Amino acid sequence: MKARVHVMLKDGVLDPQGEAVKHALHGMGFDAVGGVRQGKVIELDLAEGTSEADVTEMCEKLLANTVIESYRVELL
Repeated sequence: MKARVHVMLKDGVLDPQGEAVKHALHGMGFDAVGGVRQGKVIELDLAEGTSEADVTEMCEKLLANTVIESYRVELL
């Protein structure tokens, strides 16, 4: 069983990496880009029987900084 966790900065939190990517894209002529938010994807190989609640607990305790990040869990 696999899970994929998408972690993004919450709205209102500054994203310097996203700003750097936006600036680079504009420098390459991609002026249609109005904003960039950069996040991360974490893929987990899990033992059978692991629940979404287990993965959520992993996110709350380690995988996401819930003060400034939000996350979404996908069970695959």
